[in-house]
Amino acid sequence: MVSNLFASVKGMRKLCHFIPGTFINLRSKSMSFDREKLREELIRDEGVKFEIYNDHLGYPTFGIGHLVTDEDEEYGKPVGTPVSEDRCWEVFDQDVEKFITEVKKVYPDIESYPDVAQRVLINMCFNMGAPRLGKFKNMKKAIEAGDWKTAAVEGRDSRWHKQVTNRAERLMVLLEEI
Repeated sequence: MVSNLFASVKGMRKLCHFIPGTFINLRSKSMSFDREKLREELIRDEGVKFEIYNDHLGYPTFGIGHLVTDEDEEYGKPVGTPVSEDRCWEVFDQDVEKFITEVKKVYPDIESYPDVAQRVLINMCFNMGAPRLGKFKNMKKAIEAGDWKTAAVEGRDSRWHKQVTNRAERLMVLLEEI
């Protein structure tokens, strides 16, 4: 039997699958930010549903805003089809890795940024995608200079901030507090 549990490894909480006698770390070591904190933040911002639903654009989605693709086992299943928690967390972990890769296209040095900045940028990419994130030129300059307060000012000066004000403001406050 396989079940999820948290294991403490050198002070870090990591989601693991437990197979009697074995721990398999499901987290990539590509970056060192607090992944559980990111998950909490994205659940707050995106919500989480353990069934297939249509997002605001009518696309089938489940978990923490995961768009169903033809590669997913859920592809073609009707709205309302249950999706297990294990499956939602598995797909979430894959999505996080995908968005890390995408963020690195815009911010190649992201691994050198503080934990909070990494989470903010991944959250923004999750929301808008890397192409739109890359259009925040002045914010990018400020981030690359380590000027977190100016980065927050520039993030607020955007259509994105007007569209998702509550989420955007929470993220900009996090940047200011670095």
